[in-house]
Amino acid sequence: MKTALVIGASGLVGGHVVSQLLNEQEFSSISILTRKPLHLQHPKLKEIIVDFDNLENYATQIKADCVFCCLGTTIKTAGTQAAFRKVDFEYPLKVAEIAKQNGTTTFLLISALGASKNSFIFYNRVKGEIEEAIGQLQFDCFHILQPSLIIGERKDTRLGEGIAQKLSPVYDMLMFGPLSKYKSIKAEQIAKAMVEYAKSDGKGVFRHDSGALQQV
Repeated sequence: MKTALVIGASGLVGGHVVSQLLNEQEFSSISILTRKPLHLQHPKLKEIIVDFDNLENYATQIKADCVFCCLGTTIKTAGTQAAFRKVDFEYPLKVAEIAKQNGTTTFLLISALGASKNSFIFYNRVKGEIEEAIGQLQFDCFHILQPSLIIGERKDTRLGEGIAQKLSPVYDMLMFGPLSKYKSIKAEQIAKAMVEYAKSDGKGVFRHDSGALQQV
């Protein structure tokens, strides 16, 4: 049986990841790194309240066979590019570094379609940079999920995403074959794929776009 650690559990995909992990017999315990209590109750679940700016203070607790990184924000929510980078780059990398030192073998990261360290778009560039930085830590298995538009009910309001979600059924009809990676995808489907990937024993770096995630 495996142990899991989730960061970003209060988010749309992260919440589904936790729910699905709790129902997986293959995982004996699930830890959550969170700023504030989520008040989730389950025999296998442990909430670890942390200050993400001082993660080294919790190093002994940042360990598991598999780490699920579902942490992310928007520049609008963060307020500045520096604050966005802290959430989407600095925190995930610090968790990955500590987890690696503590013996984690599998790391799963939710990135984004179009992620590239050479992108002119700040959001995509940061996503590409975190992919590369965690890749350099050389986990036995590193899964990078690059979904397109994520469908689901968020706690925070995102006007652009809300409009896109309403249009997605029509938009998705045009996305087939090589364009399937641009299809919208439900948050619970991303979570399902993430958990299934963690259960596998493959080694190496694997990238999965929305088209691939839909097939799991």
